[in-house]
Amino acid sequence: MTSRELTSLRSLAPSATEQAMASGWVDRLHRLLYGAIGWPFLLFSLWGGTRASKRLLLQRIGLAHDALPHLGSWKADTGFLHRIVDAIELRRPAVVVELGCGASSLVAARALELNGGGRLVSYDQHGEFVAATQAWLAEEGLSAEIRHAPLRRRPADWQGCWYDLPAGVPERIDLLIIDGPPWAVHPFVRGAADSLFDRLTPGATVLLDDAARPGERVVARRWRRRWPDMRFYRLGGSTAGTLVGVKGAEFVHLPRRDLEPITRLRQAVAAAALLTAGWLLHDTADTIAPPVQAAGFVDEAAASYAASLARQRMQSQPESTLLDRTELESATGLMLPVLPASWRMKDVQVFPSDHGMAVAMVLVTPGDETVALFASRAETPAEKLPVLAHRANRSVAYWEDGPFAYALTGELPSARMLRLSAELAQVPDGGAGAVPSR
Repeated sequence: MTSRELTSLRSLAPSATEQAMASGWVDRLHRLLYGAIGWPFLLFSLWGGTRASKRLLLQRIGLAHDALPHLGSWKADTGFLHRIVDAIELRRPAVVVELGCGASSLVAARALELNGGGRLVSYDQHGEFVAATQAWLAEEGLSAEIRHAPLRRRPADWQGCWYDLPAGVPERIDLLIIDGPPWAVHPFVRGAADSLFDRLTPGATVLLDDAARPGERVVARRWRRRWPDMRFYRLGGSTAGTLVGVKGAEFVHLPRRDLEPITRLRQAVAAAALLTAGWLLHDTADTIAPPVQAAGFVDEAAASYAASLARQRMQSQPESTLLDRTELESATGLMLPVLPASWRMKDVQVFPSDHGMAVAMVLVTPGDETVALFASRAETPAEKLPVLAHRANRSVAYWEDGPFAYALTGELPSARMLRLSAELAQVPDGGAGAVPSR
Protein backbone atom coordinates (compact mmCIF):
# COMPACT_ATOMS: atom_id res chain seq x y z
CA MET A 1 0.00 0.00 0.00
CA THR A 2 2.47 2.60 -1.20
CA SER A 3 2.25 5.22 -3.92
CA ARG A 4 3.96 2.69 -6.19
CA GLU A 5 0.70 0.72 -6.22
CA LEU A 6 -2.75 1.52 -7.52
CA THR A 7 -5.53 1.89 -4.95
CA SER A 8 -9.24 1.81 -5.58
CA LEU A 9 -11.04 5.13 -5.89
CA ARG A 10 -14.15 3.74 -4.23
CA SER A 11 -14.40 2.65 -0.62
CA LEU A 12 -14.31 -1.05 0.18
CA ALA A 13 -17.62 -2.83 -0.45
CA PRO A 14 -19.85 -3.43 2.58
CA SER A 15 -20.54 -6.96 3.74
CA ALA A 16 -23.92 -8.63 3.30
CA THR A 17 -24.63 -8.11 7.01
CA GLU A 18 -23.88 -4.40 6.75
CA GLN A 19 -26.11 -4.05 3.71
CA ALA A 20 -28.96 -5.84 5.46
CA MET A 21 -28.67 -3.71 8.60
CA ALA A 22 -28.53 -0.47 6.60
CA SER A 23 -31.51 -1.29 4.39
CA GLY A 24 -34.21 0.27 6.57
CA TRP A 25 -36.20 3.08 4.96
CA VAL A 26 -35.27 5.56 7.72
CA ASP A 27 -31.55 4.94 7.19
CA ARG A 28 -31.98 5.20 3.42
CA LEU A 29 -33.83 8.50 3.84
CA HIS A 30 -31.07 9.87 6.07
CA ARG A 31 -28.41 8.90 3.52
CA LEU A 32 -30.41 10.48 0.72
CA LEU A 33 -31.03 13.77 2.53
CA TYR A 34 -27.55 14.15 3.98
CA GLY A 35 -25.97 13.07 0.70
CA ALA A 36 -27.89 15.86 -1.04
CA ILE A 37 -26.68 18.38 1.55
CA GLY A 38 -23.17 17.08 1.99
CA TRP A 39 -22.19 16.29 -1.60
CA PRO A 40 -19.52 19.05 -1.70
CA PHE A 41 -17.64 17.35 1.13
CA LEU A 42 -17.92 13.98 -0.59
CA LEU A 43 -16.48 15.61 -3.69
CA PHE A 44 -13.69 17.26 -1.65
CA SER A 45 -12.78 13.87 -0.18
CA LEU A 46 -11.56 12.71 -3.60
CA TRP A 47 -8.62 15.05 -2.99
CA GLY A 48 -6.05 13.75 -0.53
CA GLY A 49 -4.01 16.94 -0.15
CA THR A 50 -1.19 18.69 -1.96
CA ARG A 51 2.08 17.00 -2.81
CA ALA A 52 3.86 19.56 -0.64
CA SER A 53 1.73 18.65 2.38
CA LYS A 54 2.31 14.94 1.82
CA ARG A 55 6.03 15.49 1.36
CA LEU A 56 6.14 17.51 4.58
CA LEU A 57 4.29 14.78 6.46
CA LEU A 58 6.70 12.08 5.30
CA GLN A 59 9.71 14.25 6.15
CA ARG A 60 8.22 15.03 9.53
CA ILE A 61 7.95 11.36 10.55
CA GLY A 62 10.97 10.10 8.62
CA LEU A 63 9.32 7.84 6.05
CA ALA A 64 10.27 7.25 2.43
CA HIS A 65 8.72 9.52 -0.19
CA ASP A 66 6.54 6.66 -1.49
CA ALA A 67 5.63 5.10 1.87
CA LEU A 68 2.00 6.25 1.78
CA PRO A 69 -0.62 5.27 -0.79
CA HIS A 70 -2.34 7.76 -3.05
CA LEU A 71 -4.57 9.57 -0.56
CA GLY A 72 -8.10 10.84 -0.95
CA SER A 73 -11.41 9.07 -1.67
CA TRP A 74 -12.05 6.76 1.31
CA LYS A 75 -8.57 7.30 2.77
CA ALA A 76 -7.52 10.00 5.24
CA ASP A 77 -6.10 13.16 3.69
CA THR A 78 -2.76 14.74 4.62
CA GLY A 79 -4.41 17.38 6.81
CA PHE A 80 -5.96 14.79 9.13
CA LEU A 81 -2.72 12.78 9.18
CA HIS A 82 -0.86 15.90 10.31
CA ARG A 83 -3.45 16.29 13.12
CA ILE A 84 -2.65 12.79 14.32
CA VAL A 85 1.06 13.61 14.49
CA ASP A 86 0.25 16.90 16.27
CA ALA A 87 -1.75 15.09 18.95
CA ILE A 88 0.92 12.43 19.51
CA GLU A 89 3.72 15.02 19.71
CA LEU A 90 1.70 17.14 22.16
CA ARG A 91 0.14 14.42 24.35
CA ARG A 92 2.72 11.59 24.14
CA PRO A 93 -0.12 9.04 24.57
CA ALA A 94 0.55 5.64 26.10
CA VAL A 95 -2.50 4.05 24.44
CA VAL A 96 -4.03 5.06 21.09
CA VAL A 97 -7.27 3.50 19.85
CA GLU A 98 -8.22 3.95 16.20
CA LEU A 99 -11.52 3.24 14.46
CA GLY A 100 -10.82 2.64 10.76
CA CYS A 101 -7.32 1.47 9.88
CA GLY A 102 -5.08 2.31 6.92
CA ALA A 103 -2.69 5.18 6.21
CA SER A 104 -3.58 6.71 9.57
CA SER A 105 -2.36 3.51 11.27
CA LEU A 106 1.05 3.79 9.64
CA VAL A 107 1.36 7.47 10.53
CA ALA A 108 0.19 6.96 14.13
CA ALA A 109 2.52 4.00 14.67
CA ARG A 110 5.49 5.92 13.31
CA ALA A 111 4.66 9.05 15.33
CA LEU A 112 4.42 6.95 18.50
CA GLU A 113 7.81 5.41 17.77
CA LEU A 114 9.32 8.89 17.44
CA ASN A 115 7.67 10.28 20.57
CA GLY A 116 8.39 7.89 23.39
CA GLY A 117 6.56 4.80 22.18
CA GLY A 118 3.04 3.70 22.97
CA ARG A 119 0.45 1.07 22.12
CA LEU A 120 -1.72 1.44 18.99
CA VAL A 121 -4.89 -0.65 18.78
CA SER A 122 -6.84 -0.22 15.53
CA TYR A 123 -10.21 -1.68 14.50
CA ASP A 124 -11.69 -2.05 11.03
CA GLN A 125 -14.70 -3.86 9.60
CA HIS A 126 -12.88 -5.36 6.59
CA GLY A 127 -11.01 -8.53 7.54
CA GLU A 128 -8.81 -8.65 4.42
CA PHE A 129 -7.86 -4.99 4.80
CA VAL A 130 -6.96 -5.59 8.45
CA ALA A 131 -4.53 -8.33 7.41
CA ALA A 132 -3.08 -6.20 4.61
CA THR A 133 -2.57 -3.22 6.93
CA GLN A 134 -0.89 -5.40 9.56
CA ALA A 135 1.51 -6.75 6.93
CA TRP A 136 2.14 -3.25 5.58
CA LEU A 137 3.15 -1.91 8.99
CA ALA A 138 5.40 -4.92 9.54
CA GLU A 139 7.18 -4.18 6.24
CA GLU A 140 7.89 -0.67 7.55
CA GLY A 141 9.24 -2.10 10.81
CA LEU A 142 6.31 -0.76 12.85
CA SER A 143 4.12 -2.55 15.35
CA ALA A 144 0.41 -2.12 16.05
CA GLU A 145 -2.54 -4.30 16.98
CA ILE A 146 -4.84 -4.20 13.94
CA ARG A 147 -8.04 -6.09 14.73
CA HIS A 148 -11.10 -7.14 12.78
CA ALA A 149 -14.34 -5.66 14.13
CA PRO A 150 -17.23 -6.27 11.71
CA LEU A 151 -20.26 -3.97 11.71
CA ARG A 152 -22.85 -6.27 13.26
CA ARG A 153 -24.81 -4.43 15.91
CA ARG A 154 -26.83 -1.29 16.28
CA PRO A 155 -25.65 1.14 18.96
CA ALA A 156 -28.10 1.92 21.74
CA ASP A 157 -28.98 5.49 20.74
CA TRP A 158 -27.29 6.08 17.38
CA GLN A 159 -28.47 5.14 13.91
CA GLY A 160 -26.64 2.71 11.65
CA CYS A 161 -24.62 -0.33 12.65
CA TRP A 162 -21.51 -0.27 14.80
CA TYR A 163 -18.33 -2.22 15.30
CA ASP A 164 -18.59 -5.53 17.08
CA LEU A 165 -15.49 -4.79 19.13
CA PRO A 166 -13.62 -7.89 20.27
CA ALA A 167 -12.56 -8.51 23.83
CA GLY A 168 -9.55 -6.61 25.05
CA VAL A 169 -10.47 -3.06 24.12
CA PRO A 170 -8.12 -0.94 26.28
CA GLU A 171 -9.69 0.27 29.51
CA ARG A 172 -7.68 3.50 29.41
CA ILE A 173 -7.37 5.48 26.18
CA ASP A 174 -5.16 8.56 25.78
CA LEU A 175 -5.91 9.28 22.11
CA LEU A 176 -9.01 8.15 20.19
CA ILE A 177 -8.84 8.48 16.38
CA ILE A 178 -12.20 8.18 14.60
CA ASP A 179 -12.08 7.71 10.83
CA GLY A 180 -14.77 5.06 10.46
CA PRO A 181 -17.25 3.63 9.75
CA PRO A 182 -17.95 5.34 6.40
CA TRP A 183 -20.82 7.80 6.14
CA ALA A 184 -22.68 5.47 3.74
CA VAL A 185 -23.55 3.28 6.75
CA HIS A 186 -25.38 6.28 8.22
CA PRO A 187 -24.56 10.02 8.39
CA PHE A 188 -24.52 9.87 12.22
CA VAL A 189 -22.81 6.49 12.61
CA ARG A 190 -19.54 7.84 14.04
CA GLY A 191 -21.43 9.30 16.98
CA ALA A 192 -21.44 5.84 18.54
CA ALA A 193 -17.73 6.28 19.20
CA ASP A 194 -18.81 8.00 22.42
CA SER A 195 -19.36 4.50 23.80
CA LEU A 196 -15.58 4.63 24.41
CA PHE A 197 -15.50 8.08 26.02
CA ASP A 198 -15.78 6.63 29.52
CA ARG A 199 -12.41 4.98 28.91
CA LEU A 200 -10.67 8.29 28.10
CA THR A 201 -8.03 9.32 30.61
CA PRO A 202 -7.92 12.89 32.02
CA GLY A 203 -6.54 15.14 29.29
CA ALA A 204 -7.15 12.51 26.59
CA THR A 205 -7.76 13.72 23.03
CA VAL A 206 -10.40 12.69 20.49
CA LEU A 207 -9.87 13.29 16.75
CA LEU A 208 -12.92 12.96 14.46
CA ASP A 209 -12.23 13.18 10.73
CA ASP A 210 -14.63 14.84 8.25
CA ALA A 211 -16.01 17.07 11.01
CA ALA A 212 -17.43 19.68 8.61
CA ARG A 213 -19.81 17.20 6.98
CA PRO A 214 -23.46 17.76 7.98
CA GLY A 215 -23.77 14.39 9.71
CA GLU A 216 -20.64 14.90 11.79
CA ARG A 217 -21.89 18.38 12.77
CA VAL A 218 -24.98 16.74 14.28
CA VAL A 219 -22.71 14.27 16.06
CA ALA A 220 -20.60 17.11 17.48
CA ARG A 221 -23.66 18.95 18.82
CA ARG A 222 -24.90 15.82 20.58
CA TRP A 223 -21.48 15.10 22.03
CA ARG A 224 -21.26 18.61 23.47
CA ARG A 225 -24.60 18.10 25.24
CA ARG A 226 -23.84 14.60 26.45
CA TRP A 227 -20.26 15.14 27.61
CA PRO A 228 -20.08 18.44 29.52
CA ASP A 229 -16.71 17.45 30.98
CA MET A 230 -15.18 17.55 27.50
CA ARG A 231 -14.34 20.49 25.28
CA PHE A 232 -14.79 20.20 21.53
CA TYR A 233 -13.55 22.51 18.79
CA ARG A 234 -13.21 22.22 15.04
CA LEU A 235 -10.04 22.82 13.06
CA GLY A 236 -9.83 23.50 9.34
CA GLY A 237 -6.84 22.81 7.15
CA SER A 238 -7.96 19.40 5.92
CA THR A 239 -10.41 18.18 3.32
CA ALA A 240 -13.48 18.35 5.57
CA GLY A 241 -12.11 19.54 8.90
CA THR A 242 -11.26 17.82 12.17
CA LEU A 243 -13.23 17.83 15.42
CA VAL A 244 -10.92 17.80 18.43
CA GLY A 245 -12.20 16.81 21.86
CA VAL A 246 -10.25 17.08 25.10
CA LYS A 247 -11.40 15.44 28.31
CA GLY A 248 -11.10 17.20 31.64
CA ALA A 249 -9.62 20.50 32.76
CA GLU A 250 -6.30 20.16 30.96
CA PHE A 251 -6.96 21.92 27.66
CA VAL A 252 -4.33 22.74 25.06
CA HIS A 253 -5.23 23.58 21.46
CA LEU A 254 -3.66 21.54 18.72
CA PRO A 255 -1.83 23.77 16.23
CA ARG A 256 -4.20 25.50 13.83
CA ARG A 257 -2.47 24.24 10.72
CA ASP A 258 -3.87 25.57 7.45
CA LEU A 259 -2.10 23.10 5.23
CA GLU A 260 -4.20 23.05 2.09
CA PRO A 261 -4.73 26.11 -0.11
CA ILE A 262 -8.27 26.14 -1.47
CA THR A 263 -8.74 25.88 -5.22
CA ARG A 264 -11.11 27.85 -7.44
CA LEU A 265 -13.08 24.67 -8.07
CA ARG A 266 -13.49 24.14 -4.36
CA GLN A 267 -14.68 27.73 -3.90
CA ALA A 268 -17.24 27.27 -6.66
CA VAL A 269 -18.49 24.00 -5.21
CA ALA A 270 -18.77 25.55 -1.75
CA ALA A 271 -20.73 28.50 -3.14
CA ALA A 272 -23.10 26.15 -4.97
CA ALA A 273 -23.61 24.14 -1.81
CA LEU A 274 -24.48 27.27 0.16
CA LEU A 275 -27.07 28.23 -2.43
CA THR A 276 -28.63 24.78 -2.72
CA ALA A 277 -28.41 23.52 0.86
CA GLY A 278 -28.14 26.62 3.05
CA TRP A 279 -25.54 25.05 5.34
CA LEU A 280 -22.86 27.34 6.74
CA LEU A 281 -19.66 25.65 5.65
CA HIS A 282 -17.44 27.12 8.37
CA ASP A 283 -14.30 25.17 7.55
CA THR A 284 -14.46 26.12 3.90
CA ALA A 285 -15.16 29.76 4.73
CA ASP A 286 -12.24 29.79 7.16
CA THR A 287 -10.00 28.48 4.42
CA ILE A 288 -11.20 31.01 1.85
CA ALA A 289 -10.72 34.02 4.10
CA PRO A 290 -6.90 34.26 4.46
CA PRO A 291 -5.28 34.41 1.03
CA VAL A 292 -2.35 32.22 2.07
CA GLN A 293 -3.95 30.22 4.88
CA ALA A 294 -1.83 31.57 7.73
CA ALA A 295 -3.88 34.44 9.14
CA GLY A 296 -3.71 33.26 12.75
CA PHE A 297 0.05 32.80 12.68
CA VAL A 298 0.59 36.20 11.05
CA ASP A 299 -1.66 37.85 13.65
CA GLU A 300 0.36 36.30 16.47
CA ALA A 301 3.63 37.41 14.91
CA ALA A 302 2.36 40.97 14.52
CA ALA A 303 1.07 40.97 18.12
CA SER A 304 4.41 39.74 19.46
CA TYR A 305 6.16 42.53 17.53
CA ALA A 306 3.92 45.16 19.16
CA ALA A 307 4.41 43.61 22.60
CA SER A 308 8.18 43.48 22.18
CA LEU A 309 8.35 47.17 21.21
CA ALA A 310 6.14 48.05 24.17
CA ARG A 311 8.53 46.24 26.52
CA GLN A 312 11.42 48.32 25.24
CA ARG A 313 9.56 51.52 26.10
CA MET A 314 8.93 50.38 29.69
CA GLN A 315 11.68 50.81 32.28
CA SER A 316 10.01 48.27 34.58
CA GLN A 317 10.27 45.54 31.90
CA PRO A 318 13.96 44.90 31.27
CA GLU A 319 14.96 43.19 28.04
CA SER A 320 16.75 39.86 27.99
CA THR A 321 19.71 39.88 25.64
CA LEU A 322 21.07 36.47 26.62
CA LEU A 323 20.29 33.96 23.89
CA ASP A 324 20.86 30.42 25.14
CA ARG A 325 19.77 28.41 22.10
CA THR A 326 20.21 25.05 23.79
CA GLU A 327 18.06 26.03 26.76
CA LEU A 328 15.35 27.61 24.59
CA GLU A 329 15.19 24.68 22.21
CA SER A 330 15.04 22.21 25.10
CA ALA A 331 12.29 24.13 26.92
CA THR A 332 10.12 25.01 23.91
CA GLY A 333 10.91 22.26 21.40
CA LEU A 334 11.59 24.94 18.78
CA MET A 335 14.58 25.03 16.47
CA LEU A 336 15.65 28.65 16.04
CA PRO A 337 17.19 29.87 12.79
CA VAL A 338 20.86 30.86 12.76
CA LEU A 339 21.21 34.63 13.06
CA PRO A 340 23.64 36.39 10.71
CA ALA A 341 26.78 37.49 12.53
CA SER A 342 26.14 41.12 11.58
CA TRP A 343 22.71 41.20 13.26
CA ARG A 344 22.37 42.40 16.86
CA MET A 345 19.84 41.07 19.35
CA LYS A 346 18.01 43.46 21.69
CA ASP A 347 15.54 41.11 23.39
CA VAL A 348 14.42 37.49 23.51
CA GLN A 349 11.26 36.24 25.24
CA VAL A 350 9.08 33.13 25.41
CA PHE A 351 5.47 33.84 24.42
CA PRO A 352 2.31 31.72 24.79
CA SER A 353 0.46 31.05 21.54
CA ASP A 354 -2.40 29.00 20.09
CA HIS A 355 0.21 26.50 18.96
CA GLY A 356 1.98 26.02 22.29
CA MET A 357 5.08 27.99 23.25
CA ALA A 358 6.67 30.51 20.90
CA VAL A 359 9.88 32.53 20.96
CA ALA A 360 10.07 36.21 19.97
CA MET A 361 13.34 38.07 19.39
CA VAL A 362 13.88 41.77 18.67
CA LEU A 363 16.78 42.18 16.26
CA VAL A 364 18.67 45.07 14.71
CA THR A 365 20.03 44.64 11.20
CA PRO A 366 23.31 46.13 9.91
CA GLY A 367 21.19 48.92 8.41
CA ASP A 368 19.95 49.83 11.93
CA GLU A 369 16.48 48.45 11.15
CA THR A 370 14.46 47.01 14.04
CA VAL A 371 12.62 43.76 13.27
CA ALA A 372 11.09 40.97 15.35
CA LEU A 373 11.53 37.26 14.68
CA PHE A 374 8.68 35.03 15.84
CA ALA A 375 9.04 31.22 15.95
CA SER A 376 6.47 28.56 16.75
CA ARG A 377 5.40 25.04 15.75
CA ALA A 378 2.43 26.23 13.72
CA GLU A 379 2.85 25.52 10.04
CA THR A 380 2.19 27.82 7.09
CA PRO A 381 1.96 26.82 3.43
CA ALA A 382 4.97 28.98 2.58
CA GLU A 383 7.53 26.19 2.95
CA LYS A 384 11.12 27.46 2.77
CA LEU A 385 10.41 30.43 0.52
CA PRO A 386 9.29 33.52 2.49
CA VAL A 387 5.80 34.83 1.76
CA LEU A 388 4.67 38.34 2.63
CA ALA A 389 1.58 39.55 4.46
CA HIS A 390 0.66 42.91 6.00
CA ARG A 391 -0.86 43.99 9.30
CA ALA A 392 -1.57 47.73 9.54
CA ASN A 393 1.71 49.45 8.54
CA ARG A 394 3.80 46.36 9.27
CA SER A 395 5.20 43.82 6.85
CA VAL A 396 5.23 40.20 8.00
CA ALA A 397 7.36 37.76 6.04
CA TYR A 398 6.87 34.14 7.07
CA TRP A 399 8.23 30.78 6.05
CA GLU A 400 8.45 27.18 7.15
CA ASP A 401 11.34 24.84 7.82
CA GLY A 402 10.21 21.31 8.59
CA PRO A 403 7.73 21.37 11.49
CA PHE A 404 8.69 24.94 12.49
CA ALA A 405 7.28 28.24 11.27
CA TYR A 406 8.96 31.63 11.44
CA ALA A 407 7.84 35.21 10.84
CA LEU A 408 9.88 38.39 10.55
CA THR A 409 7.93 41.57 11.29
CA GLY A 410 8.95 45.18 10.80
CA GLU A 411 7.86 48.57 9.51
CA LEU A 412 9.87 48.20 6.33
CA PRO A 413 9.12 48.11 2.59
CA SER A 414 7.96 44.74 1.28
CA ALA A 415 11.03 44.10 -0.85
CA ARG A 416 13.38 44.82 2.02
CA MET A 417 11.44 42.57 4.41
CA LEU A 418 11.51 39.71 1.93
CA ARG A 419 15.27 40.08 1.48
CA LEU A 420 15.91 40.11 5.23
CA SER A 421 13.66 37.09 5.79
CA ALA A 422 15.36 35.23 2.94
CA GLU A 423 18.67 35.82 4.70
CA LEU A 424 17.31 34.22 7.86
CA ALA A 425 15.64 31.40 5.93
CA GLN A 426 18.92 30.84 4.07
CA VAL A 427 17.23 31.00 0.67
CA PRO A 428 19.82 31.11 -2.14
CA ASP A 429 20.40 34.35 -4.03
CA GLY A 430 19.13 36.52 -1.24
CA GLY A 431 15.55 35.36 -1.61
CA ALA A 432 15.20 35.90 -5.34
CA GLY A 433 11.84 34.59 -6.34
CA ALA A 434 10.16 35.23 -2.99
CA VAL A 435 6.83 36.83 -3.73
CA PRO A 436 4.32 38.71 -1.60
CA SER A 437 0.97 37.13 -0.96
CA ARG A 438 -2.04 38.66 -2.61
